[in-house]
Amino acid sequence: MKILIARLNHETNTFSPVPTPLSAFGIAGPDYGSAAYDANVGGRTAMSAFIDLAKAAQAEIVTPLSATANPSGPVETAAYDQMCRQIISAAPGCDALMLDLHGAMVTETSDDGEGDLLEHLRRLCPDTPIAVALDLHGNVTQKMVDNSDIIVSFKTYPHIDMYETGELAGRILFERLKGQHNAVIAWQRLPLMSHTLKSSTASPAMQQAVDKAKLMENEGTVLAASVLAGFALADIPAPCLSVVVVGKDKASAQQAANSLARSIWDVRDGFVYRSEALSDSIALARHMAAARVLGSDGCGNPNGPILLLDHSDNCMSGGTCDTMDVLSEAMKQGISNIGVGPICDPESVEAMFKAGKGSTITLALGNKRKLASLGVNKTPLTLTGQVRQLSDGEYIISGPTYYGMKCSMGRTALLACGDVEIVVTERTHEPWDLGVFTSLGLNPHSKQYLLLKSRMYCRPVFFPIAKGFVECDSIGVTSSNYDLFPFKKVMRPVYPLDLDVNWQVQ
Repeated sequence: MKILIARLNHETNTFSPVPTPLSAFGIAGPDYGSAAYDANVGGRTAMSAFIDLAKAAQAEIVTPLSATANPSGPVETAAYDQMCRQIISAAPGCDALMLDLHGAMVTETSDDGEGDLLEHLRRLCPDTPIAVALDLHGNVTQKMVDNSDIIVSFKTYPHIDMYETGELAGRILFERLKGQHNAVIAWQRLPLMSHTLKSSTASPAMQQAVDKAKLMENEGTVLAASVLAGFALADIPAPCLSVVVVGKDKASAQQAANSLARSIWDVRDGFVYRSEALSDSIALARHMAAARVLGSDGCGNPNGPILLLDHSDNCMSGGTCDTMDVLSEAMKQGISNIGVGPICDPESVEAMFKAGKGSTITLALGNKRKLASLGVNKTPLTLTGQVRQLSDGEYIISGPTYYGMKCSMGRTALLACGDVEIVVTERTHEPWDLGVFTSLGLNPHSKQYLLLKSRMYCRPVFFPIAKGFVECDSIGVTSSNYDLFPFKKVMRPVYPLDLDVNWQVQ
């Protein structure tokens, strides 16, 4: 038995000015062949699980591609075509295809990157079963459903069940290959553009939906049930929440999908996040810092810093990592003793490296990338400070998410403007770990506030050291304020862009 296993992941924010060339897929571009195998074997990706299952079945394993890029703008056509060719050219002669995809890829020429790839594979290999593992934020399309046999998505956000998702999708595939069932897919897409902050599986509505999906699986009603929150920061026809069920027969699978979709629609407002004014968020943070009790659920240190989570500019949703609104407002309100970062500004990094450690420098910091899709052009923030530290920007993650992974922020500098200390990097970077600060000698425990360019992934490591957190929204390409985004392709009506949506399961 010969099995193709490949990984191609990108969550596309069509409003993001951050480009997505081939080189964005990995430290030095995608991994091919044996390098793709080595990048995943023994790991915790869905592709890792596929490899383990295929090895256990003593199958011949073909791994043409492993490619994943941080969320950013539409994938360049040439890059998409090259990566797809790697998979497509290896497919003929295989007995099964196991694909670790994201589900929200948009290219310069297509709104449905995964659907196009799957359609091509189905046309080339019409009788070959195809199992797909998707991210919880996938935007499922009819083309994806029509050209797959098994679709299973993550059930956690932050995502900690990538391997388990691949394991479930792969197990169903091998059961089908053994003739134990003939897996079929049923699905429902709701006219609901959920907010990413409400897709956390700690958020009540999402938790309720995922719990119901798990119950269906545990009771044996279905083989797999997935709730995909979708990724709404894409101007495509349906960047919407969907449910996908894999069952042994079409009728029972569709019944389960309908039931799950109906229960989600009944609590649809629970998937909508309504931001406060930025000035109010900063004022709340000041109040929390002065309070003697924990300010937010999930934070564990009454003497720790208050986290200012700048979710309007999060690189893991396509943000530029250089907007200065939150820092500007914090300084305006007299907040001090802040650790900030990372701010992506290669020009300022270059200037600090030229000036040297210990020098005093005046910089026009951040706000360099034009947010053309939003019609916004910001002005850099002029700051004078000391170059406290210079670094290659590399560190090893010590926290629970991606433990042990080596990270690189590019060349990195620490700018100290009094007790406001700012980590400035050459590359956009999610604050996965305390290492974004400690690698430059900044002790995050010593700060009263930490301003993080993060929405969700900072939480497992920063919440335990924090007194509380405040979610800060402003003008950026990952804002939760949908009014900022000029949606043109989205099919209407859709909630919450349209509040009077009368939808029923068909």
